[in-house]
Amino acid sequence: VQKMKQIYFNHDGNIDDLVSYLLLLQAPNIKLLGVGAIDADGFIDPSVAACRKMTDLFNLRGDKLAVARSNSRAVNQFPHDWRMATYSFNYLPILNEKGSIDTPQAELPAHLDMVEKLKHAKEPVTLIMTGPLTDLARALDVDPDIEKHIKKLYWMGGSLDDHGNVAMVNADGSQEWNSFWDPYAVKRVFDSNISIQMVGLESTEEIPLNDELRQHWASLRKYPAMDLVGQGYSLIISIPSAELYLWDVLTTVSALYPEVVKTEKAKATVITDGMSAGSFRRDPNGREVDIVTKANKELFFQKMDEILERTK
Repeated sequence: VQKMKQIYFNHDGNIDDLVSYLLLLQAPNIKLLGVGAIDADGFIDPSVAACRKMTDLFNLRGDKLAVARSNSRAVNQFPHDWRMATYSFNYLPILNEKGSIDTPQAELPAHLDMVEKLKHAKEPVTLIMTGPLTDLARALDVDPDIEKHIKKLYWMGGSLDDHGNVAMVNADGSQEWNSFWDPYAVKRVFDSNISIQMVGLESTEEIPLNDELRQHWASLRKYPAMDLVGQGYSLIISIPSAELYLWDVLTTVSALYPEVVKTEKAKATVITDGMSAGSFRRDPNGREVDIVTKANKELFFQKMDEILERTK
């Protein structure tokens, strides 16, 4: 009998993160130990509130959950406009119909919640992070011993081919935002012995957010989780020139179903200061990571659909 995967999720509250959380609430054969939200690509208060409401509605396995609020701070904060979608998502009628929230907010801040959940887990935990690595870096500083409780970290962040998505005066454009938000945290995690699988900017060209995909979700809106996903992504207006991909969702699905992606081993170091802060250099003396190079598009959507169509 395959052991149930123990998972802890830490995210930064944009649509992709919230859809990732929805998938983790609905997925079969896992145990979700906890969830924390950080104030990065989405504003933290609506992010925590939305997660609590989603837990009330979509926690199919009935895991005992409290949503942890991070008190970590940005080195470089995300653009304000990108972060606004979290407010809209939290106002969606499907999440607010019952007018009350039962799922509590966790008592501890997210990095300490992570320490507690990892320390008390019965077996090594799969850690999924779709935002900056700050809460994990702080957790390691508080209790370096948690390393041995982490089976693997699946992280959406970075890029090893020098193309970034940061357009700021203090950056050269070679870095990815989750890494740029706190480059020192990336270095702290890279200095650990945790096994890391990265979905970088180069990893998801097969799964763009496009009209065909939106139509697919719309056609399946009779399933409540599917309806929420369609509504969520309708809040993201992508400019054709700045194509968006399902980075966070791929990270989450690949943690649940490793066969969805192909990876290669790479050695890299992260730059922490200057115009390239948050960028990665391939480096023979760097730390080894598994970088996702390809996604099986059909299998990815098959798994995503299967999870979102579950109602009990």
